[in-house]
Amino acid sequence: MENVFDTLSARGLIAQVTHENEIRELLGKEKVTFYIGFDPTADSLHVGHFLQMVVMRHMQNAGHRPIALVGGGTGMIGDPSGRTDMRKMMTPEIIRHNCDCFRRQLSSVIDFSDDKAIMVDNGDWLLDLNYVEFLRDIGSCFSVNKMLTAECFKTRLEKGLSFLEFNYMLMQSYDFLQLYKNYGCKIELGGDDQWSNILGGIDLVRRKENAQVYGMTFTLLTNSEGKKMGKTASGALWLDPEKVSPYDFYQYWRNVDDADACRFLKLLTFLPLEEIAEYEKLEGQAINEAKSRLAYEVTKLVHGEEEAEKANEAAKAVFAGGGVSANMPTAEVTEDDLSEGLLAMLVKIGFVPSKSEGRRLIQQGGLTVNGEKVTADGPVEKDAFSGDGMIVKRGKKAVIKINLK
Repeated sequence: MENVFDTLSARGLIAQVTHENEIRELLGKEKVTFYIGFDPTADSLHVGHFLQMVVMRHMQNAGHRPIALVGGGTGMIGDPSGRTDMRKMMTPEIIRHNCDCFRRQLSSVIDFSDDKAIMVDNGDWLLDLNYVEFLRDIGSCFSVNKMLTAECFKTRLEKGLSFLEFNYMLMQSYDFLQLYKNYGCKIELGGDDQWSNILGGIDLVRRKENAQVYGMTFTLLTNSEGKKMGKTASGALWLDPEKVSPYDFYQYWRNVDDADACRFLKLLTFLPLEEIAEYEKLEGQAINEAKSRLAYEVTKLVHGEEEAEKANEAAKAVFAGGGVSANMPTAEVTEDDLSEGLLAMLVKIGFVPSKSEGRRLIQQGGLTVNGEKVTADGPVEKDAFSGDGMIVKRGKKAVIKINLK
């Protein structure tokens, strides 16, 4: 049986490892408990988290046990990694709600039945800590000089790093110590921006338990130009269907650059590499086959097979045949909305993020209504909704059917 380390490596998922040979040997000879942390900074996970969920599934498929750690404690502080500003403070009630949302979304990819995976909340051990005892026991193990060299802190020093955030590395390291002691957790996984925090946890376990644990980070989701992926016209590419519809989610992946399609098939799906290699041979228009497969597979993992089928059929009807599909996204407006103008109406239903963005689309010829290019903003006529409703397209990537109440 193939070692899961080789699987992750062959698919391009691994960015950094602390002890490559030891980790590969460990994963090949025993069932290992590992963890990934998810701070509840929103009420939905996004596509960056999804890549980590895929890694967890690969590991679980190979017989290893995932711990999904939700940050009910660290979420009260906020991770400075990758940030140029301080995160907003959240109430315990919001954090609890966000954690509950994460549980549901993680379950779409990770099997939590029969103790195959577990979910824990670091609030269970962080929120009732005695501060003085924590400083004496844990704080004494950290060098401030060394911490200040970490990338997660260096980027914040110019604008100001609060003492609140400076504690984050200690808390995340303490998580690893607790998971090692309570669950025998031996590996911490995370995005590549978590490297410094992971090293802190490994060192703390060594100091307090005289034990060797390991760390592995994964590729951040970027396009072929190195730009971070996961942003849509209206914000992050959320996994929650109420925030980003399954159709829009599907379309996001259907419209990635040709150069990214097969790489994302490796990173974000479980298609065999031999099958992906066949897609890599495609050229020109035929690459759309790979992009359609990517969109279908990722949507199926996040939203289920039924929603993936609906999105696939809707895309074929709208973009291949120029028709209207019952499965395409819809919105409703009232007659009062018509007099306010087309762009105000599209902003109201969330189809364009702002009127200025709408004007830019019009100038570039990127907005059509019922197949006709829009040349100027203005009131909307009622007869535009006759038949199947008003069909609005934004570029090649987005379409919506608007019905009049």
